[in-house]
Amino acid sequence: MQVSSRSLVDPFIVMDVMEQARALESAGRSIIHMEVGQPGTPAPQGALTALAAQMQAGPLGYTVALGLPELRAGIAALYRRWYGVDLNPERVVVTAGSSAAFLLAFTALFDAGDRVGLGEPGYPSYRQILKALSLEAVGLPAAPQNRLQPVPADLAGQDLQGLIVASPGNPSGTMLGHEALAALIGHCAERGIKFVSDEIYHGLHYGDRAVSALEISDDVYVINSFSKYFSMTGWRIGWMVVPEDHVRVVERLAQNMFICPPHASQIAALAALDCIDELEANRAVYAENRRLMLEGLPRAGFDRIAPPDGAFYIYADVSGLTDNSLAFAAELLEHAGVAVTPGLDFDPRRGVQTLRFSYARATADIAEGLRRLQDYMARRRG
Repeated sequence: MQVSSRSLVDPFIVMDVMEQARALESAGRSIIHMEVGQPGTPAPQGALTALAAQMQAGPLGYTVALGLPELRAGIAALYRRWYGVDLNPERVVVTAGSSAAFLLAFTALFDAGDRVGLGEPGYPSYRQILKALSLEAVGLPAAPQNRLQPVPADLAGQDLQGLIVASPGNPSGTMLGHEALAALIGHCAERGIKFVSDEIYHGLHYGDRAVSALEISDDVYVINSFSKYFSMTGWRIGWMVVPEDHVRVVERLAQNMFICPPHASQIAALAALDCIDELEANRAVYAENRRLMLEGLPRAGFDRIAPPDGAFYIYADVSGLTDNSLAFAAELLEHAGVAVTPGLDFDPRRGVQTLRFSYARATADIAEGLRRLQDYMARRRG
């Protein structure tokens, strides 16, 4: 039986690296994980306690498609707390992780054949989800002088129906300030280009906070998740904010595509919104890990890095060390016992000369991984 052409998406390379690392661990090797963008911390204790109590109280069945009203209200309150934005909770759509939000957003906004711009380097699943929906992903190579973020000039001459932007970015960790983000949103608004803002790393900043697109315009789609700042990756719970006149459109899609987000995860997410002290303690761990990485990676020879304002990644230009990031990542895994992600996941053209290092794990793991990298690279230089 023949499969569809739209199903022929590229693999998510980091998942392949994870499997290679798992195989080595099964064989008895010690591996330090710097490949995966997953917090090393568990879901907040308050979230676990709330869910345990709810499970004792009765069965967890379907919820309404847009999510529990109290969770939608809690998310709207988060926008007041973080950004000073007065958000109508009815605009909040709770989703089965940000991945479901991307599916809903792209389906609601675009028709088959539409062209959607995305900055490179960027999250690889954007491209693959767009392809699976019969949409055309248009890579926009972002310049180092623009902090590897797209600017309006990058869109010149492009026939686009949409643009997706992430700040903080994955893999770079760089952020767009208010002026830069407003310039992109304004450029798109003038040309009828639909704007999608991926904000799943908000809350994870190490200087100025990230700016939400909702501080600039209501005529945007904003996507976020409980996976990163809230340490709830496996719970598969996220959300998006849409214009008021799009709510019913998205609701109909959500009803048919997903029925509802996981009830148990919604209960936990609602409680997680109040676990501020624990979440900020986690961010302090990432801040220390980031400090260690910024000191330790250059000592290993990885000294050409993007300025990581947020998230928990370091994106390094390794063109002076290799022209094959896939093979280089395999070399580091085999000989240093450190798993890292080849840049090809994030930039099909320039990613042969870049690596992404994640510092989301425990500080002791980060310190050990840096020691291993330094030792191996010293031997490699010989």
